[in-house]
Amino acid sequence: MERIDFRDQISRNKWKSFFLMIIIFIVIIVLGYVITMATDPGLFFIIMIVATIISILYIWISYYNSHKIAIASVGAKEAKDSEYREYHNLVEGLTLASGLPKPKLYIMKSKNINAFASGRDPEHAVICVTEGALEKLDKRELEGVLAHELGHIATYDIRFMTLVAVMVGMVSIISQLFLRSLWFGAGGGGGKDNRAGAIFMIIGIVLAILAPIVVFFVQMAISRKREFSADASAVKFTRYPNGLISALKKIQSENPEPEKKVNKAIAPLFISNPFKNAGRTHPPLSDRIKVLERM
Repeated sequence: MERIDFRDQISRNKWKSFFLMIIIFIVIIVLGYVITMATDPGLFFIIMIVATIISILYIWISYYNSHKIAIASVGAKEAKDSEYREYHNLVEGLTLASGLPKPKLYIMKSKNINAFASGRDPEHAVICVTEGALEKLDKRELEGVLAHELGHIATYDIRFMTLVAVMVGMVSIISQLFLRSLWFGAGGGGGKDNRAGAIFMIIGIVLAILAPIVVFFVQMAISRKREFSADASAVKFTRYPNGLISALKKIQSENPEPEKKVNKAIAPLFISNPFKNAGRTHPPLSDRIKVLERM
């Protein structure tokens, strides 16, 4: 079986994620062009201004408070050094290996094995693990999970995913504003040809309905690629893939309890989808394990 170098895996997934983000950008441009052709260009200009203002406000709040929002949303508490010595020791060792500053550590009340990282950059990052992870994982397995989360921090995944979320939000806002404007009799074929305008209007309506769905799936695809990249980063930091492999196998075999406190918006942050819907925000655990076993 051909071995996979973790450096190649990280590089490939970064390029794939960048390519998928370009797809979202292209969707925005195409959607904007069609709406411009189907309606008064001045109306589209207003739509873009409103969408941009809302998006900037969204990214500003999310960017500077992403770690606080994530921690508060799951009701996590700070992991004190005196109570969770091994947790702190493992993270300190990994930060020395990775060259990253030590993030703030938190505990989430849950019997399931899971963890997530958040923060706009390594200097403002947090790691949160569930009580179940601390209870059910041995030292090597927990180290692998923590290294995975540090991988997200090291590659600025949170910043990247926030940018993607804003682009997805812009598509949704533009689509909604266009569809709602139709109720007020907007549109007239751009003032050129009524038949051509009608065609563009139909195309615009179809795109406005389908575009948010398409970019949602692109967003989920990006999230899945980042998981493979973080797995590869964990191997880079620990030089021991078996720890993370064993942890993922335990997650795969457990019968999880429903995560009632977790908001679906932060589900992509977790090492394993808290709702166990692997096809959306995360790749199947079996696929991740196969890739790790080849490293």
